[in-house]
Amino acid sequence: MSTAVKRLANVKTRRETGLDYVISAMNLLTPFGAKQIKEQKPFFPGQEGALEAELDRVGQMVETAEQNHKEIGILQETFMMTKDNTFSIERSGSSVLSVVEIFELKNLLLLMDKIRSLSTRISLPEEFVPEDITELLDVLDPGGDRLNTFYIYDSFSEKLAQLRREKKNMEREIRKGQKALRSEIREKHGLSLTPKFDITISKSDSATIKMIEEISELAKSDEDYMSVTFTLVPDAEVQAHMKELDEITADIEEEELNVRGRLSKEIHKHSKRLLDNCEKIGRLDIILAKALYAKAHNCTKPEIVKEHVLEFEDGRHLQVEEIIKKKGGEYCPVSISLKDGVTCITGANMGGKTISLKLTGMVAILAQYGYFVPCKSARVGLSNFMQILIGDSQSIERGLSSFGSEMEELKEIIDNSKDRSLLLIDEIASGTNPVEGLALTKSIVDYLKGKTYISLITTHFETVTADKDVVNMQVTGLANVDFEKLNREIRYANRRERINIIQKYMDYRLTRVDDAAEIPKDALNIAKMLGISSSIIDKAKEYIV
Repeated sequence: MSTAVKRLANVKTRRETGLDYVISAMNLLTPFGAKQIKEQKPFFPGQEGALEAELDRVGQMVETAEQNHKEIGILQETFMMTKDNTFSIERSGSSVLSVVEIFELKNLLLLMDKIRSLSTRISLPEEFVPEDITELLDVLDPGGDRLNTFYIYDSFSEKLAQLRREKKNMEREIRKGQKALRSEIREKHGLSLTPKFDITISKSDSATIKMIEEISELAKSDEDYMSVTFTLVPDAEVQAHMKELDEITADIEEEELNVRGRLSKEIHKHSKRLLDNCEKIGRLDIILAKALYAKAHNCTKPEIVKEHVLEFEDGRHLQVEEIIKKKGGEYCPVSISLKDGVTCITGANMGGKTISLKLTGMVAILAQYGYFVPCKSARVGLSNFMQILIGDSQSIERGLSSFGSEMEELKEIIDNSKDRSLLLIDEIASGTNPVEGLALTKSIVDYLKGKTYISLITTHFETVTADKDVVNMQVTGLANVDFEKLNREIRYANRRERINIIQKYMDYRLTRVDDAAEIPKDALNIAKMLGISSSIIDKAKEYIV
């Protein structure tokens, strides 16, 4: 009876939290690493020790990379030259490998030897160091030249060496006979054949063509609209030599096949070690890529704890940060502290609520897959299940409304959530009328707050946070902005510039609000700055109770 594979997060959650983005941005250089990264598994509650060990490996590799720039560069160059020859290794026990396959395997052995040497030089942990394959390399490279070439050398078989000598002698005898015939034709008929023992005559020279056609030692071999080519016809002695040459060539091919068979069996004897080395190179590729990515993006090792919590200080969503930097902007880091129960993020649009939600998922899922996280610091308790509920264009494309899509995903969350789940819900029920939307949101919050889940929800419905059991995290937004200064800057800007200016002043940090007496008015402030009539804004304020 088969056991179902435990799943942490679905495809959409991996994509929306940014795990797939980080993996695609990592500089994996070997086919073995690329294959293994697709098969990587997260760490679950109870596997904290194994996860700590993985994170320690990443940290050690960061230090190694900092101390050995030159060797790491050479190692990466070597990685880039590797090819996936595992199929040839696996079939070496049941099939005779081709010359090309043996050549490629010899090249792989040379690369393994180089990676082993580099790994030893920079004192990498033994689990990443390929095993010694000198014994097999000596078999495939009997001359010890260690060059990236391969030929079925004479030293592989004395019989083969003898046959090749016989072939060379026979070719010499054939050429000697052909040269004698060529000299005889030149003396008898005044015709000079080429080194290839042929002669080409223009069709305009019909007399010469007719004369040659009478010479039994020459035969027409080619013709086009301008010329005719005649080739030397070998005499009986040369023909006998040619027949013997064919037999020797056949014997050589048979012996080369025997040599390839013996080499294939020799490769098979070392197949486990070779495949283990491929596995080690893949793991080394991944751990090095993790370390270099963490170093390049200022990521830090998360603290893994037993309790189900998720806390981070100055977190940055890597994908969004890259976009902002390309525009010349500066990312505003966000901090948050979550435990089992419901936390709501409130604030106006443009306040970055959704990005904070995704950032929370990014920190959690990266940590659980053994990656450093983009924060100043982080404490992570492992989850059994993660899912993000966010707008899904694919569902809309296949005929579901945005609300229908939400309800479909909400059902998946409710059906699959278990103890120690992390649920990230963005603006639930925003696609229906406000009365029902508020009622549904409150009901969902009531359902979730009694569960052993960390539930983070973004919402426009401020009254949801009135429940004392619900934590309210509010986007700081424009609360501390000097509006006179902002208005002066925005007054003469065009439409796109106005939005960029507002975003520049927006404070995306989250603040815990225990007293909801003062409802933020960022939406009204933004609307006013973007040109909405003051009478409309003032009237809207009257409706805020």
